[in-house]
Amino acid sequence: MTDFQNPQQDPGTQRNMLLAFAIAFLIILASQPLMKKYGPKPPEPASVPLMQQATQQPSTPQPGAGQPVPGGNTSATPHKPAVTKQAETESEFVVENDLYKIRFTNRGGLVKSWILKRFADDKGQPLELVNAAAAAKYGLPLSLFTYDALLQQRLNQALYVTSASGPLEAPADVTFEFADEDLVVSKSFHFDHSYLVGVKTSARYKGAEIQAYPAWPSSFGDGTAVTAYGYGQIEYQSGEKIERLAPKKISGGSTTTGSLHWAGPTDRYFAAVFLPTDPDNAALVSLHNSLDIPKDADHPNPNDTVKVDVLGAAVGDRQGPTVEQLYVGPKSLEVLEKLPVSASHGPAPDLTGLVNFGFFGIIAKPLFIWLKWTYYHVVSNWGWAIVLQTLIINLLLMPLRITQMKSALKMQKIAPQQKAIQAKYEKYSMRDPRKAEMNQEIAALFKREGVNPVAGCLPLLIQMPFLYAYYSMLGAVIDLRQAHWAWIHDLSSYDPLYLLPAAVFISMFFVQRMTPQGAMDPQQQKIMNIFMPIMMAYITSKLAAGLALYWSVGNVIAIVQQMATNRTSLGQEMRELAAKRARKKK
Repeated sequence: MTDFQNPQQDPGTQRNMLLAFAIAFLIILASQPLMKKYGPKPPEPASVPLMQQATQQPSTPQPGAGQPVPGGNTSATPHKPAVTKQAETESEFVVENDLYKIRFTNRGGLVKSWILKRFADDKGQPLELVNAAAAAKYGLPLSLFTYDALLQQRLNQALYVTSASGPLEAPADVTFEFADEDLVVSKSFHFDHSYLVGVKTSARYKGAEIQAYPAWPSSFGDGTAVTAYGYGQIEYQSGEKIERLAPKKISGGSTTTGSLHWAGPTDRYFAAVFLPTDPDNAALVSLHNSLDIPKDADHPNPNDTVKVDVLGAAVGDRQGPTVEQLYVGPKSLEVLEKLPVSASHGPAPDLTGLVNFGFFGIIAKPLFIWLKWTYYHVVSNWGWAIVLQTLIINLLLMPLRITQMKSALKMQKIAPQQKAIQAKYEKYSMRDPRKAEMNQEIAALFKREGVNPVAGCLPLLIQMPFLYAYYSMLGAVIDLRQAHWAWIHDLSSYDPLYLLPAAVFISMFFVQRMTPQGAMDPQQQKIMNIFMPIMMAYITSKLAAGLALYWSVGNVIAIVQQMATNRTSLGQEMRELAAKRARKKK
């Protein structure tokens, strides 16, 4: 069969087609001048009204606002004028549920008041979280932060059109919208029956998406007392790591990126933290300013002020509109453990990391859970719950106290031999190598007699973590805030009458006198019997009254235990040795 030849595969045919295309292209080029000269003219364009011409021209950049916005999408489509949307007058409205009462203004779509209904301030008034003095200078909650100061001012001073017109009961949704010739902003909030508020914001400038992060810029509280500023921090969780930044570590305007599960400003008992829906796309901007406030809030004197730190934070999505939640409420484990947090990797954490139990958190947190169980199931008073818990802890430590006494007895028995060894090497200086021989002889004596000098310190070493854990717990859990006991009105604050620190001094003085001190020199023992109680009384006078209650009750229990122990054969033997040593001293 004869093979069929495709014309496109014939070399000669391909050359002829290329030649034809080249000739046609040259003819078209040559005819262009003739067509322009003798061809038909295009129709004249219709006249455009002056107003329309103005809208078609690029807007004149305003000072500062026309500069490139960091993080903005510069590849956006050409700007088209938007429909103007702005309110004529400023208006306010309230959103509330059983937990809070929030007062909004449409100027900037901001919060002017955020009251937590279930908490009171030191004067018994409803707890206001918006710091009026600081907010007047540095911005109200839910303002928008941008890296362009002039643009930020426009965002937060504009009169937004809002979907709300009167008091709202949660669940509710509120929207704020604003648009002019080059700026389009939308802020939406969702309220339910919890402390969480859903937040969604977006802003476009000249058609380009810009970074405009929701912010809580101005600390907490009414700001009338210096102590209100003593515990401010910015905290965030990234992965399993929780950072707590004190004011001295915060640089205003610094940006933190990464996987942010939650972030925001906090104080001792309350927090305003943002929970990004997309943690890997989130950014935290730390805000750090200062404010002069009167030293005496009851009698303010403009010439007698103190400078305090004003901390805030802005958190949002680095790309696209921001979608997140805002938690504004107490640092209560009972509340926080029910609030899951978005996580890009691994199991989603909750917000319990906001409660800072400190270095000994592994002890402090179980102590608080136990104390809380005692409060709800045994005695409905936090002070008496502390007393009961202290009693149980000291009973559990009773075996260690007996071990301490046995060790002290052995130390007393070998004290003469130990002093004889020390006297033998007394003529040598501390740098003399022969001093090492003295230590070796003393160690051999301890080993021969079965004495462990560390055993006498063991009970104290075990009690100190409990003491510090109690200190951390009382300073962290909101449950003890304004908790009453006897004359104490707040177990988380110091005793205003200083009766508990006095009880610490007296009880510790008797504990020191009644407890055998091993081979300690009598003169040194007298100094310690005075110095240690004074030091502990001073420390507890500055700290939470609950801590002084724990320590003084523990001392009273120790006195009772020591009195009972002194009646045993072990106690009698120790007293006889002490009396014998005193007679030799005379």
